Amino acid sequence: MEFFRIKNDIPFMRHALVFNVISLLTFVLAVLFLATRGLNLSVEFTGGTLVEVHYSEAPQLEPIRQALSDDGYPDAQVQNFGSARDVLIRLPNRDGLESSRVSEKVMTTLSAVDGGSPELRRVEFVGPQVGKELAADGAMALLLVVVGIMVYLALRFEWRFSVAAIIANLHDVIIILGFFAFFQWEFSLAVLAAVLAVLGYSVNESVVVFDRVRETFKKKRGMDTPEVLNHAITRTISRTVITHGSTQMMVLSMLLFGGETLYYFSLALTIGILFGIYSSVLVASPLVMWLGVSREQFIKPKQEKQEAVV
Repeated sequence: MEFFRIKNDIPFMRHALVFNVISLLTFVLAVLFLATRGLNLSVEFTGGTLVEVHYSEAPQLEPIRQALSDDGYPDAQVQNFGSARDVLIRLPNRDGLESSRVSEKVMTTLSAVDGGSPELRRVEFVGPQVGKELAADGAMALLLVVVGIMVYLALRFEWRFSVAAIIANLHDVIIILGFFAFFQWEFSLAVLAAVLAVLGYSVNESVVVFDRVRETFKKKRGMDTPEVLNHAITRTISRTVITHGSTQMMVLSMLLFGGETLYYFSLALTIGILFGIYSSVLVASPLVMWLGVSREQFIKPKQEKQEAVV
């Protein structure tokens, strides 16, 4: 299915160096922000107390945040949980305070806020050690996804495509992390899940382009490598617009209407999808060209049949 068809191939590879210089600059900036500012890790990674309360009527969250801030918790995270009447509060660790005392202090603060009498549903304490284990498990999950994608691409295509796709996809991941480091947005387990989703999403676009490259090498014998890449990218533009456009609309709806619970998850997906289109098409393809992909790697030479000697 196509929305439109472009008759003449667009010379993307003519500007391959420009595209990759832009990518290199954004990558270096992202690494710089990660090194200097670091990630603003959520309670799941740093440890803290989670308090879930229920109201008879849907409360306003901003007065709750302000009351907790005035009571010594300026970095408290307040969001709806499940319904508009259920509120989840995340509080970072405080030296000298046990989780039971924290929950008592929170309930006292909430009771003084207009909007109904809150009912305590549950209290959970996340220790620093658990947070470190979650961070280690998250890093291991990211590593396994990268290795799995690399093995898959190496088996399906060859090492040049595998290396190019991994570099392009890691470029997306580092840029997402760079955005979160620069703006000090909260990096939670939900954001980590979004990063892993972006990895799979970006590699899918790379596979589509690489499949068309392999097909074009076999059918268009009069084209050189840059022309083949230009042809493959141009012929998949309509599919890219349909796929990424529909996905981006869904993610933007979560970003605009999903509330605080889905905000950073959908924000990470939005950044990943936008940069994923760019890297999968305009970063991975030039890398494949510079790594020396050619028609001979896809066409097996004909073997002459030897006549049987009588």
